[in-house]
Amino acid sequence: MVMRLYFHCLLALSFALIQYQNSYAQRPRELGIRIGVMQPGSQNAITDVPGTTVGHHTLHQGTQVHTGVTVLFPHTGNLYQEKVPVAIYIGNGYGKLMGISQVQELGTLETPIVLTNTISVPTAANGLISYTLDLPGNEQVRSVNAVVGETNDGYLNDIRARHITEEHVLQAMAAAHPGPVAEGNVGAGAGTVAFGFKGGIGTASRVLPESLGGFTVGVLVQTNFGGVLTIGGVPVGEALGKYPYQKAILEQADGSCMMVVFTDAPLDARNLERVAKRAFMGLARTGGIASNGSGDYVIAVSTAESVRVPHNMEEPTYSPTLLHNDAMSPLFMATIEATEEAIINSLWAAETVEGHRGTMEALPTEEVLRIMKEYNRLEKE
Repeated sequence: MVMRLYFHCLLALSFALIQYQNSYAQRPRELGIRIGVMQPGSQNAITDVPGTTVGHHTLHQGTQVHTGVTVLFPHTGNLYQEKVPVAIYIGNGYGKLMGISQVQELGTLETPIVLTNTISVPTAANGLISYTLDLPGNEQVRSVNAVVGETNDGYLNDIRARHITEEHVLQAMAAAHPGPVAEGNVGAGAGTVAFGFKGGIGTASRVLPESLGGFTVGVLVQTNFGGVLTIGGVPVGEALGKYPYQKAILEQADGSCMMVVFTDAPLDARNLERVAKRAFMGLARTGGIASNGSGDYVIAVSTAESVRVPHNMEEPTYSPTLLHNDAMSPLFMATIEATEEAIINSLWAAETVEGHRGTMEALPTEEVLRIMKEYNRLEKE
């Protein structure tokens, strides 16, 4: 398994570099759209959290196949042997997220996080399990809690054909690395739809000032949901005439959103759940409504070394260093802002796709810039 990962790595990384160049060319922040007031990290991505990596594997084949896999690693070691605190918050539970019950019970993550399409969740879990069992040091492992999130890309992708394979999951793992993260029609966002436009993968980050701990919060989203698009407080969806229930077409508002939050702040599962709830507030600021048929989940992880949980303990107790409750508010604000910007970034980077059941147009970014300027929300360089 390790050798297979190595052989896929060079090809996956070369393809990923092309994706990064395409998706990072013109982001909203560089064009004068500022979300929130806090400072982003150097990449404005989840990988600004030290030690974290992200990988994609994308399938675009004709008009029938638009899907993929995105994998997130909170650290580069053996995650099963060195677990990290985690919490999952359900905003609206119409979804098939795997691994949630053990997370809720124990508060630890023991595999990378995989995002894919709804019907490929079992296949993605197989890939995670194979990867974990084959890691050196895991020869005696007989139970793996694979965490897999999803959204349904069945409008643009022939989801019933189940194109994702275990090999694709391993290729996404092989492509995982720090630095810039490709956005838009990549990985698990290849076939998604948001606010009536082409959705996708988006990411953003915030860095607290040293006086507030200097911690980093990074967010990655897989957007596939509906509502009335709002950017920086501006009613863009209304101005574009693109919003649900105009003609009682109810399905325009349905879909799902997966939100993953990483932070190097030393938090336990209890405070990570509090962080996760604030990510949902970031989704609301973009105009998302968590409709009946939407699976909206947040997975929040602390990557801090001081709170990692060894699988094999020599003593029955351990003493993690944890952030005090009174120091949480800046992290809450950072999470809200980073989630909001990550969602907007996912739309901005996405491109028009002709798919399985129709065509989904990209967000008309030039028109959006004009609207933002009309509302005096476009900052000059």
